[in-house]
Amino acid sequence: MLGIGADRNYPTVLLIDDDLISREVIATILTMNGYTLHTAADGAAALESLDGGICEPQVILVDVQMPGLNGVELIKELKTRSSAGIYAISGSEPPAEVRGAVDGFLMKPFGPDALQRLLDEHNLKLPEFAAIEDEPVISPKILGQFRQMMPEATVHEIYGAVVSDLKKRGVALEAAIARRDGPEVRRIGHAIKGGCGMAGAKQAAKLGALLETESDELNNSEKIRIELRTAQENLERMLKVEFSS
Repeated sequence: MLGIGADRNYPTVLLIDDDLISREVIATILTMNGYTLHTAADGAAALESLDGGICEPQVILVDVQMPGLNGVELIKELKTRSSAGIYAISGSEPPAEVRGAVDGFLMKPFGPDALQRLLDEHNLKLPEFAAIEDEPVISPKILGQFRQMMPEATVHEIYGAVVSDLKKRGVALEAAIARRDGPEVRRIGHAIKGGCGMAGAKQAAKLGALLETESDELNNSEKIRIELRTAQENLERMLKVEFSS
């Protein structure tokens, strides 16, 4: 079994399964073994998560026998939205056209070891940490939604609060790294991922997600902290441009 404190990176997984029990069991098993999990109850919900930037998985596990959007049609839609490895999951052998459309197949029930063997077999390479240069500072979609819902001054206040929060968490993060407090580093990362994700601050949210998956060895935390400071400064500069009037 893979340990949460193991000295390795774990991929972020999007699990798409309409069966509540299967979804919860798989999610619990993989989360307990170090994976970051996002779940969706059907194909439409999965596409909405990807479109909204709620999750950016490296691996997608998709039940190929669901009501509504499913099978090859769903797989095609997923591929237009993500470069993740896509693996079919099912309690029975999938049709040939599905096997040909995905990167691999896992028979239910399966555990983290089976998933890891499949990822190793397909040579999934995960970076030590993801640089943020190509990531937008703020999601244009979420910024546009905010501007439709509330006055410009209120939108400015929201992002100002995000910057202030990032500064405070940056101080706390530096202290946690200095004392080698892995659980606190992951807790701070989770908070940054959630808050910045809701506000559409994509660079900071991505780095928060990476902190959340750090092992107890904290091999990448200092690099991510430095990147997080850059993301904060990028957000401050963007606010000066966006709200200059």
